[in-house]
Amino acid sequence: MVDIKSFRFNNPNGFDLSQIDTVFLGDLSKGKALSIMDKNKKKMLEFQNKLYAHSKYSILVIFQAMDTAGKDGAIRHVMTGLNPQGVSVYSFKKPTEEELNHDYLWRHNKTLPERGHIGVFNRSYYEEVLVTRVHNIVKNQMIPEKLIGKDLWQMRYRQIRDYERYLKENGIIPVKFFLHISKDEQKNRLLSRIDKKHKNWKFSESDVEEREFWDDYQFCYREAIANTATKHAPWYIIPSDKKWFARFLISQVMVDIMGELDIDFPEIDEDIEKKLQKYRDILLES
Repeated sequence: MVDIKSFRFNNPNGFDLSQIDTVFLGDLSKGKALSIMDKNKKKMLEFQNKLYAHSKYSILVIFQAMDTAGKDGAIRHVMTGLNPQGVSVYSFKKPTEEELNHDYLWRHNKTLPERGHIGVFNRSYYEEVLVTRVHNIVKNQMIPEKLIGKDLWQMRYRQIRDYERYLKENGIIPVKFFLHISKDEQKNRLLSRIDKKHKNWKFSESDVEEREFWDDYQFCYREAIANTATKHAPWYIIPSDKKWFARFLISQVMVDIMGELDIDFPEIDEDIEKKLQKYRDILLES
């Protein structure tokens, strides 16, 4: 079994993203990993039922990655089997005019999972220290000029750390995944979208255009992870050149985190138990 602690970063002094292997597999075969993942999905459903019945905690799962790293596939494969009534998935695109007229956390805050539920963010408020920084989009945002200075990004890292502490202290558990893919593997996946007819619909010119900013994005991801990896909201860096391993590892992290929660089905008091017995007798006689 893979030790998830080696993929968890909560205070990465001297953190260097480029030194983290994107194709790590350990001694795990694909068949073994898929078998474990199937078992993990069943455990996740058991935990989800307890989470819903307990109705005090919720879980916020954040996926960040470069294009083609497999966020959609990971969400689809790992979350399949959970009760869809208790899971909400949000994909955050370019902010609307309404969203730009609010603070950058506003559109995310209003989609947080309610108690007993699991929320999944396909991209998140971290885009505000990634794409916004790479393309200097902040200059077009409705922010007072005096607040846009050289300390802007450190200020946002602090805001995000504070926000995630606030979430944790209110029973919303942040689980943050960065799907780590190599530049060569991204090229192969983009070529596959061109060469295979059934994948043509996935291809976007913007994917190739954004690839030109690869080094800038790697720098911004390194900075974002290093400055927002905390004990209450660590980052899990998932080697993602092999999709099957990434999906297995995500499922393992989810099982471990859900299993650590102090939750169970509520106990029924004696009066309610007597009423249930009464109704059972009525049903049997009807």
